[in-house]
Amino acid sequence: MFRKLRRHAIAWMLLLVPGWAMAQPGKLNLPANTSAILDHIYSGRRDLALPEIHELEERAPEDPLGYLLEAEADWWKIWWDSAEFKYAMTMARHRDKAPGDQHYLELTSKAYSLAEKQLRQQNTGEMHLYAAMADGLAARLYGIRGESRASARAGVRARENFLAALQLDPTLCDAYTGLGLYNYYVDTLSMMAKALRFLMGIPGGTKEEGIRQLRRAMQEGQISVALARFYLALNLLNYDQRYEEAIQVITPLAEKYPANPLYELMLGDLNARLAREEQAEAYYRAAEAATAGVPEPECRAKVKQLVRQSLKSLKRE
Repeated sequence: MFRKLRRHAIAWMLLLVPGWAMAQPGKLNLPANTSAILDHIYSGRRDLALPEIHELEERAPEDPLGYLLEAEADWWKIWWDSAEFKYAMTMARHRDKAPGDQHYLELTSKAYSLAEKQLRQQNTGEMHLYAAMADGLAARLYGIRGESRASARAGVRARENFLAALQLDPTLCDAYTGLGLYNYYVDTLSMMAKALRFLMGIPGGTKEEGIRQLRRAMQEGQISVALARFYLALNLLNYDQRYEEAIQVITPLAEKYPANPLYELMLGDLNARLAREEQAEAYYRAAEAATAGVPEPECRAKVKQLVRQSLKSLKRE
């Protein structure tokens, strides 16, 4: 019960990808090269993203966004390190402490401190959003490492900042990614875990509201559109068994970022659940082919391992 509470009550804020986009009236005022940076991250090209991110950090050292981006780029390497094929699907479930974790947490701490510093000077929705993202990134790592208290502290604070961001600026629809995941996950808890959640003062939510908020983030967000799409598809697969709907949600990411094997693996898992073995095999093979563009050797090795396990589950290895 405690493990499930820890995994789900905090998971909603482990998932946000910080990033930048073109400035829009009433929305975030962001650097023009954001789309390229995000494309590198979502394509799995951390090696291309980091030099551009470091340049942004040097140009604006007091802006939290560069550090959020760097942590996000590092997160997907952590994700691959932690991924496993289990229960007929690939997902990052657990991680022991590792040497690179400290740098990741330092980045989230720096981003939060910079956002708080600006909030003391001027109360803006933008900085509340970035503070929430910083806590979300930290909680993401704490959660996958099973550190429930640290996850809970960061998670509760992040939720408060997401709500504050929307109160100050309702156009900051990226906040709905965090709130949507929160509302979805708390509704998946068992009755005993829900009772414990109540005693801990963790607010409730519903799947229906969570899905609505995730879809709104997909349609109106600036910086977490792909994340809202990815995790909505993952939840529809993992919790609701709404496989056809999940395929519709995840397919645009696979089409836009064919070099990232993550989306092909999910499409393989979804087709396997629908007993479409030929289609599942094709997606698993596509994920294997995509490893040629994965820069880190350890990540390439992990993808190949996951593909072998996935194909074995089809008895087509």
